[in-house]
Amino acid sequence: MFKSILVVCVGNICRSPMAEALLRSHAPESVRVESAGIGALVGEAADPSALRLMQERSIDISAHRARQFTPEMARRNDLILVMEDGHRQHIHSIAAEARGKVHMIGKWGDMEIPDPYKKSPEYFEYVLGLIEQGVDQWSSKLWV
Repeated sequence: MFKSILVVCVGNICRSPMAEALLRSHAPESVRVESAGIGALVGEAADPSALRLMQERSIDISAHRARQFTPEMARRNDLILVMEDGHRQHIHSIAAEARGKVHMIGKWGDMEIPDPYKKSPEYFEYVLGLIEQGVDQWSSKLWV
């Protein structure tokens, strides 16, 4: 069983904080779930649209602050879930030891999760729907 999961996107203010919170809500308490960005807006709060959508699902991500992905994060996490194949390639290029534990969150649905940053509320909702699908599929494989 995985004891630690890292979710990665670009800025760490939209997709990965939402996925982190959803995974945490599904995971056993013993599993550590965190997130980071490959081009993080370090220290920034989650995007207001992400905050609103998660609040509508009774999940509070207001304490989230963006963090930059580091090779150390790759080493200390058992599973790394990314939104797009380009994210996986980027992680491999700066943390080769992560090969084999980096997968797309949409792996089981064969989908990438597009970036909703600066897009409409409807697009954010669409993206969150894809994230929810990915989280549900991973959860059913990890914690049945």
